[in-house]
Amino acid sequence: MYTFKKEERLCNKKLIDKLFHNGSSFLCYPFKASWLFIDEPQQFPVQIVFSVSKKRFKRAVDRNLIKRRMREAYRLNKQQYLYDQLNGLDKKIVLSLGYIGKEIAASDFTEKKMLKLLSQLCAEIAK
Repeated sequence: MYTFKKEERLCNKKLIDKLFHNGSSFLCYPFKASWLFIDEPQQFPVQIVFSVSKKRFKRAVDRNLIKRRMREAYRLNKQQYLYDQLNGLDKKIVLSLGYIGKEIAASDFTEKKMLKLLSQLCAEIAK
């Protein structure tokens, strides 16, 4: 339930290209979310990729810290805010979360904004 397995990560280049060319997106500062419904069978309702701009954060240590915080906030809240609704609708999505903030945010701020983003995503999916 509170895990983040390899199968949940989006690694397929074709799916990533399709996501960025055909998907819908919205901003929820400091994140930008892009998502797309898919028909392919997969074990989990969501496959996700996290990204942080190399242009904004030159040092890999900083990018890794931000991604680690994003993954942790997602891992703790995905079941309650996202998986339950997607399983109810019987839909599967691919999701990209990009960090667009200008500075490294604290963990509690990241988690609060992740909750807001997941709620906003569920509202978008339900439309």
